[in-house]
Amino acid sequence: MMRLIGAGARSGGEVAELATALTLPNLITVLRFLGVPLFVWLITQQAYGAAVITLAVMGSTDWVDGYVARRLNQVSVVGKWLDPVADRTALIVVAVTFVFAGIAPAWLVWTIVIPDVILIINALVLFRGPLHLPVITVGKIRTALLLVGAPLLLLHRVEGYEQEWLLILAEAVLAAGCVLHLVAFVAYFRAAHRTYRLQQAGKQSCPS
Repeated sequence: MMRLIGAGARSGGEVAELATALTLPNLITVLRFLGVPLFVWLITQQAYGAAVITLAVMGSTDWVDGYVARRLNQVSVVGKWLDPVADRTALIVVAVTFVFAGIAPAWLVWTIVIPDVILIINALVLFRGPLHLPVITVGKIRTALLLVGAPLLLLHRVEGYEQEWLLILAEAVLAAGCVLHLVAFVAYFRAAHRTYRLQQAGKQSCPS
């Protein structure tokens, strides 16, 4: 999904990309992706403590796989699209699960899903396929806030952590993440159209 959006490209393109998918970073990414159905099952069982731990592990491995890829020079072609797809899939599923379980309000889903759908359609209409754009700082901060806010919101459901201040903090962090998600959406949308105009201008300047 993120590949179609064009917001999943990582910086640091100097590292040679491996053709094989069998790398340690990709294994970490797959394990993070497998944590999604486990999280959903834990929520259905109201095992909120275990669900918080699962979310925390999923969030930490989002940083770990990228670090390992650069550290071990295992940046791969598969990993460049697998990692952002796993990130965004996990984020959407977690948000939807929160809403259906009555843990979060519906605006959390709409704020996350609708901009992504628009960006996907935009890329398909303009480029008939994926668009690769570098990750912007706002996007990185957005992801960090959402990865922190979601476990905090769920932690409020765990026995012994029902303090009101924790709920207020979690909702504030998630709200800030959603606002930055909209800011990132506008930036990626504009960047996509700017890229399209440059491509069209380049085609027109080439001799026939």
